[in-house]
Amino acid sequence: MTDAKLTYASAGVDIDAADDSKHRIKRLVESTFTAGARGAFGGFGGMFRVPEGAQRPLLVASADGVGTKIKIAIEADRHDTIGHCLVNHCVNDILVQGARPLFFLDYVAFGKLLPKVVEGVVAGVAAGCRENGASLIGGETAEMPGVYTPPDYDLAGFIVGWVEEDQVITSAGVRDGDVLVGLASSGLHTNGYSLARRIIVERLKLGPHDPFPEAGGRSVADVMLDVHRSYLNVLGPALGHIHAMAHITGGGIPGNLDRALPSHLDAVVETSAWDIPGTFRVLEEAGKVDRGEMYRAFNMGVGMIVITDTAGAARVRDLASKAGVDSWMIGHTRPGSGRVHLV
Repeated sequence: MTDAKLTYASAGVDIDAADDSKHRIKRLVESTFTAGARGAFGGFGGMFRVPEGAQRPLLVASADGVGTKIKIAIEADRHDTIGHCLVNHCVNDILVQGARPLFFLDYVAFGKLLPKVVEGVVAGVAAGCRENGASLIGGETAEMPGVYTPPDYDLAGFIVGWVEEDQVITSAGVRDGDVLVGLASSGLHTNGYSLARRIIVERLKLGPHDPFPEAGGRSVADVMLDVHRSYLNVLGPALGHIHAMAHITGGGIPGNLDRALPSHLDAVVETSAWDIPGTFRVLEEAGKVDRGEMYRAFNMGVGMIVITDTAGAARVRDLASKAGVDSWMIGHTRPGSGRVHLV
């Protein structure tokens, strides 16, 4: 038994590193403040004013992470995009209900806190907040030795947005004969990475800095860390023309489009309507993954599906074209029982 004095640092928690991290991210956080933000950086709680002119506002909240995509960022030592992915994912999740973001909070937990990594992660979060007009009004950076093994860390985000109560988008707006518009993803987004990483490491035997097959010289990290696309700026002007939407995340098209359907209608998705991007084809072939499993694990190039009428579809596709986002007419609704059919 020893009588040596113990400190928090000797137990694995470095308060000086935490203070350094806070100083590094202050300007990043403040760069996201919008007109509704109140208070200052470093408060115990974030404050935000309800938008002026709101009549019957509903708050819409969501929480998420980036899954094992974070392992690619850690292995590549590239931390400045993963936070951007997180914000955009959360923005899309509330967008399907017609909500626009107000503010965001993040949570980063380390085994050993590294201020430069914290700065990189929060730089990405701040970039996502600026892109989507959200204020980063709070968060938490935790050092948890014994829970996470360095250099591993985890990241989660919490978003709050708003929508007028009479403008909420739900499956109740979907009609028989509506059409489906698919909007292109920017890669895997934030889903399917456990399978993708296994294929890359065990079958393709590639590291993060090796060239990814059929990617024009881009590395594995370049391809796998493409930022999850936000559809807010594309679809925001068309919200009044949209009957329902599905953000294609975990579970792929079958596991998300059904969430946008009423119980008396089915959706028919014509998979030949778009070309599956090369990234997914490489993973499918190298992993010998069944096509049905691919559609359950990955978005297969479609990151958002909009359900609307013909006029609404034209409006959505025009906005997508102007934003440089590919779109396709990929199917329709028909009488059924709330199921998705890939044909």
